[in-house]
Amino acid sequence: MRNLVLVLGDQLDRGSAAFDGFDPERDAVWMAEVAEESTHVWTHKARIAVFLAGMRHFRDALRAERIEVEYAELAVKLRAREPQSLAEALNGFLARAHKAGRGPERLVMVEPGEWRVRESLLAASRDADIPLEIRTDRHFFTTVDEFATHASGRKQLRLEYFYRPLREKFRVLMDNGEPAGGQWNYDTDNRGAFPKAGPGRLPAPRRFEPDQVTRDVLDLVAQRFAKHPGRLEAFDWPVTPADAQAALDDFLQHRLANFGQYQDAIWTGEPWLWHSRLSQAMNLKLLDPRDVVAGAERAWRAGQVPLEAAEGFIRQVLGWREYVRGIYWRFMPEYLDRNALGAEAALPAFYWTAETEMNCLRDAVQQTLEFGYAHHIQRLMVTGLFAMLFGVRPEEVHRWYLAVYVDAVEWVELPNTLGMSQFADGGVMASKPYCATGAYIDRMSNACKGCRFDPKRASGPDACPFTTLYWDFLARHEKLLAKNQRMAMQLKNLSRKDAAELRTIRRQADDLRGTFG
Repeated sequence: MRNLVLVLGDQLDRGSAAFDGFDPERDAVWMAEVAEESTHVWTHKARIAVFLAGMRHFRDALRAERIEVEYAELAVKLRAREPQSLAEALNGFLARAHKAGRGPERLVMVEPGEWRVRESLLAASRDADIPLEIRTDRHFFTTVDEFATHASGRKQLRLEYFYRPLREKFRVLMDNGEPAGGQWNYDTDNRGAFPKAGPGRLPAPRRFEPDQVTRDVLDLVAQRFAKHPGRLEAFDWPVTPADAQAALDDFLQHRLANFGQYQDAIWTGEPWLWHSRLSQAMNLKLLDPRDVVAGAERAWRAGQVPLEAAEGFIRQVLGWREYVRGIYWRFMPEYLDRNALGAEAALPAFYWTAETEMNCLRDAVQQTLEFGYAHHIQRLMVTGLFAMLFGVRPEEVHRWYLAVYVDAVEWVELPNTLGMSQFADGGVMASKPYCATGAYIDRMSNACKGCRFDPKRASGPDACPFTTLYWDFLARHEKLLAKNQRMAMQLKNLSRKDAAELRTIRRQADDLRGTFG
C-alpha cells in the first residue's frame, strides 16, 4: 500500500485534499468508530448518531466507487480488546497490515478539527514509524496560516476587520468594489423580537427520514449508549451530501427571508423558527460553505430575500465560522485552560435534566435534549449567560456544549463557548462580557410570560435568578470590568445601588448557588 488516507467523522468530503492524487490501485481509506469519541465528553445520543450515520454513508459511497475502505464499526456491546481511541485503532490496523505485508508507506489526512485528535494521531504515526502528512483543509475559505498572518501584531482580534477583507477577496455581496447596499454590516436590522402574537405560521424545515443505514446506527446508539443524555425519536438530520444540499435549498426558499430580522428572537416550544439547521452539515463537511454563501447571495440578487437577511447569514458563514477556527488554532492548547473571571462553580444539574422553574432555561434545555439543537441566541443569552453569571468553570461549560449539540466540533464550539459566551479568554474574542438581566430574555422571547420569576426584580422570592446573578456578577467583577470602556454604563447603573441592596443581592446569589450547586 502506498498511501492510507485517514478520514475522520467531521471530514466527510469527497473533494477533500486528502484524496488529491488518490490511486485506487495503490491507496486505501481508513475510518474507525471508537468509543472515546462518544465518551470523552458525555455525548448526546443524537450527536453520536449524526457522526456515525454520516461516516457509514460516506464509507458506502466510497466503496461504490470501488475504493478500498478499511472500516471499523462499533458493536452494540463492548468487545474484548476493542480499541477505545482513534490512535489505538489506527496502531492496531497498522500492525496487522504490516504483518500481512500491506503496511502503508505514508498516512495522509486533512487538518483535524480538534487539537486532542491531531496530537493523538501524530503520536500514533510516530509509534508506527510511518510519516503522517497533514494537508490544508480547503473546505474553509481561509487557512490557519492566513488567520495567523491577520492576527500578527494586533492587540484585538475583532470579527469585522477579518470579515470585510474576505468579502472583498471572494467578491461576496460586492458591487463595483463597494459593499452591496453601501454598508458592510446590517446587524442593527437583525435584532427584531416577535410580536405579542408570536412568530405566526412557521415553515417546518425539511426532514430526512432515516434509511436502513441510519436506523442501524440509531439502534446501536440506543443500546450501547443508553445512559447518555438526549433522545433519538425525532432524529431527522441530513447525513449525506444530497440530503445536505436539499436542506440548503429548503432554507434558501422558505426561511432565509425572515432569518435576518428574527435571528435573535426566541419563542418557547418553537426550536427551529427561521434558522437554517445547516451548521451540522457544514461541520461534518457534507455541505460546502461556498455553496451556502453563493446560494444566499443568489437569493438576494434574485429579489427573493432582503439584503439584511442575506448579509446577516453570510456573515455567520464567511465571517464568524472562519474567524472562530482561526482563534482556536492560534491559541490552542492553552486556550482550553483560560478562566479570566476565575469562575469555579460546578455546572448546575438541570443542564442535563431541564428540571428548573426558569421557563427560558427549561425550554432551551428540553429542546437541546430532544433534538441536540438550540439556536445561537439560546446558547449565548440563555444557557451561556446563566452559566457565566452563575460562575461555572469555563471548561465544564465547554464540555457540556461539546457534548449536547449535533453541530459541535471543538474548533468551532470551544471559542464560541470560552470566548464569546463565558468571556473566559479575557476579551480575545468579545469586546465585553455578554451579560444581561432577565429583561433581555423578556424582550426577546415569550419565556417570561407565565414564569414564576419577575425579570425586573433582583431580590425577594419572585426575583429572576438572571437578574439577581447579573448584579452580583457586576459587583464581584467591578474592578476588572472597570478597565473595559464598553461596560461603563452598566457599572454606572451598579453604582446607583446602595450597599444594603447589594448585600441583599449577594446573599440571594449565594443562596442560588447553594440551591443549584
